[in-house]
Amino acid sequence: MNTNEQTTQKIERFLGKIIQKFPHDDESGIMTDVHVKVIQDSGELLAFDDDEHEITRCVVDQWIDNKDDDFYPQVAQVLRESIVSMKDKIESLGILKPYSFVLENDDSEHVSELYVVDDDTVIIGGDLMQGLDKELDDFLDKLLDEK
Repeated sequence: MNTNEQTTQKIERFLGKIIQKFPHDDESGIMTDVHVKVIQDSGELLAFDDDEHEITRCVVDQWIDNKDDDFYPQVAQVLRESIVSMKDKIESLGILKPYSFVLENDDSEHVSELYVVDDDTVIIGGDLMQGLDKELDDFLDKLLDEK
């Protein structure tokens, strides 16, 4: 997906509104995640807190009626790039660490971790648990073979 300048600006304003709602201060809020929902048919981009209260929303014209099969992976990449470009502000939100930006689809189903911030660790993109099932299976097989 080639992102046009208008899309980039809308996403940056969207993230800016999240930053404004959670300014850095000495007392961090108890929220732990920012849920970012993208609705493929309408192009809506919404942000919610842990209690499903809306933080902000906008419409990304370029995403309206996008029928690409890999729509969500493409959107995830675009959102990650925008978050990384604003990382200093994103990493100093007034939210209790660790916190993350989570991408969800139209049905509020988890699609991807976009960005995770902890005190000394930042994880950009990908699934945090990717490959975990295989690692656990390999570990269990190794334990069983040792008996």
